[in-house]
Amino acid sequence: MGEVLNLERGVLLWRTRMGRKTAVRYLDVLSVALRPKGWRFIKLYRPAPTPLLRVYACGPEEIGIMVSVLAVPGGAWGYHEAPRGRRGYLAPCGDAKAAADVVDGLLKHRMYPSTW
Repeated sequence: MGEVLNLERGVLLWRTRMGRKTAVRYLDVLSVALRPKGWRFIKLYRPAPTPLLRVYACGPEEIGIMVSVLAVPGGAWGYHEAPRGRRGYLAPCGDAKAAADVVDGLLKHRMYPSTW
């Protein structure tokens, strides 16, 4: 059983590394979906090994989230909170509006913790 899990993890890691163009495309779509919500973002595509999108708000304290795109089982892709890796799953990549809503909610909660 453990060998099968290790094999699946290896395949997902390989798909993520080989799918750089796919990840960049999905992050671009997410940035378009986030623009109307008023968040700022920085595209960190190079020289990072994994493309990242930093979404943040400026203020007395800078609040932000780093989003990455990782391969998920079943041949799909998912938006993830980058520091948390696979444990930071946010939404499937096919639905950028839902992912933008999740990111928007997380950032609002970080800015105003009592509104959760």
